[in-house]
Amino acid sequence: MDSQPIRLLPRRLAVGAAALSLLAASLFSHVASAEVNTTGLAVTDSEVTVGILHSATGTMAISETGSIQAERLAIEQINASGGVLGRQIKVVQEDGASDWPTFAEKARKLLVGDKVATVFGCWTSASRKAVLPVFEKENGLLYYPTFYEGLEQSKNVIYTGQEATQQILAGLDWVAKEKGAKTFYLLGSDYIWPRTSMKIARKHIENVLGGKVVGEEYYPLGNTQFGSLINKIKLRKPDVVFAAVVGGSNVAFYKQMKAAGVTADKQTLLTLSVTEDELLGIGGENMAGFYASMKYFQSLDNPNNAAFVEAFKAKYGKDAVIGDVTQAAYLGPWLWKAAVEKAGSFDIDKVVAASPGIELGTAPEGYVKVHDNHHLWSKTRIGEVQKDGQFKVVFESDLIEPNPFPEGYQ
Repeated sequence: MDSQPIRLLPRRLAVGAAALSLLAASLFSHVASAEVNTTGLAVTDSEVTVGILHSATGTMAISETGSIQAERLAIEQINASGGVLGRQIKVVQEDGASDWPTFAEKARKLLVGDKVATVFGCWTSASRKAVLPVFEKENGLLYYPTFYEGLEQSKNVIYTGQEATQQILAGLDWVAKEKGAKTFYLLGSDYIWPRTSMKIARKHIENVLGGKVVGEEYYPLGNTQFGSLINKIKLRKPDVVFAAVVGGSNVAFYKQMKAAGVTADKQTLLTLSVTEDELLGIGGENMAGFYASMKYFQSLDNPNNAAFVEAFKAKYGKDAVIGDVTQAAYLGPWLWKAAVEKAGSFDIDKVVAASPGIELGTAPEGYVKVHDNHHLWSKTRIGEVQKDGQFKVVFESDLIEPNPFPEGYQ
């Protein structure tokens, strides 16, 4: 292994963590900032500053709030266990406000003004595409947590969510095999991730599965009127509705689907974009029996996840829920800590060089490893929506090697 697995720290161990923190501080106190920070980042002998950049307001807040919570939890746990190279992590948080130019503006502020050592952030591909030129120009480092369309690889980004081969292709293969699906209705919100995802899906349906796309539509972010779409679905009777609607629009879409009688006993639906976070607003009763293709569900039964869920609920309340992107966001600070300590430096180029091969044997999803292409080895899972807002895992793949540029899908 290239690095030791990171141990998660349940909240109940906070007292012991204080002692660990003092021990770690003494171990690393001899490493002066000049030695671990040669490029002018916001690092002192006792503190390192990082950025969090998500939508705390606007239509995407329903999805991104969980990422903020997870990143702050991970940072709190890391600080309690001694920090990073003996330094406590200080957070500067900015609000992208569900507006892509604002994301770019705030990214520049964090990198140039605050000189943060890394940023954990973004959700939509539109926001990531908006900030990417800033990170590449200023040589910043972004940990991006969302499942996405792939077709991208940057020195300045570590992608902790799934790319298309790990979510879209595996999900379509499952529904074709398990449900005998031949006809598909594709729909999504109107921006780069849903459109590119559905382009990839169409190629797979037609060229690999031998199926047929009987409809394809996109709606603006924040749209709440889906009556016309639902009528078309009822008329064309696809074997599968394949959905990538994001943010607050999900609440209107699934409530209107149920009101129109389009429920799981009559229609198979597989979503790429509804996690437990969105279900909190939608209501499990409005999606019960539909499916989602993800790599993580809160209901996963393993010791790593039990500790994570316990710590998350202890911090954010017993009714808090954890979705796929929330878990992937939680991985970001731990992966960064491991890379920094492997590199022995906060310098971006050294941390980037140290990142491939980093393993987390105690990730809530089970196990992840950073590939040379900056994506993670991970599993695909299919979850069936339950009335209580959780998912029942009905399928789990082996570890899938990430391939952001799959041949024949570009």
